[in-house]
Amino acid sequence: MSKVFPGRYTAQIEGSFVVFLIGMRINRLLAFNKWIPTAAAMGPMLRELYANPDSGFLGAHTSVYWRGVMVTQYWRSFDHLIAYAQARNANHLPAWTAFNRRVGTDGTVGIWHETYQVAAGQYETIYNNTPRMGLALAGAHIPATGHLREARSRMNPGN
Repeated sequence: MSKVFPGRYTAQIEGSFVVFLIGMRINRLLAFNKWIPTAAAMGPMLRELYANPDSGFLGAHTSVYWRGVMVTQYWRSFDHLIAYAQARNANHLPAWTAFNRRVGTDGTVGIWHETYQVAAGQYETIYNNTPRMGLALAGAHIPATGHLREARSRMNPGN
């Protein structure tokens, strides 16, 4: 169990960054041979990214929901994300190739992603009595005191 930080916290991160949401949805529950390998492919990719700080990967958080999984990833830039996705010596391309060979467009498993570029200072976070999570995993996890207690101040910390 993760350590809970009592009180109000916020996250800070230098400069702009990218939020990448990637997920898998199980469309046919009994097609174990299709969705289990798809789900298992993310672990090696995340371990590889955490082991390589120069990749531009800043951190991730996994959420499990009915019929699926979503991983929220934080990246230094869109270029870093694309470089990893296209790297011939990384785990992503073989996993993508295997998914297309095993599942393709048969409808048993859905995969999806969304990418958001966030300008410096154009985000807002609050964590109250929680473990370090979300953007606070990728950036600094600091007490929300004084002017940082209000959402508008967290959105524009320099103002």
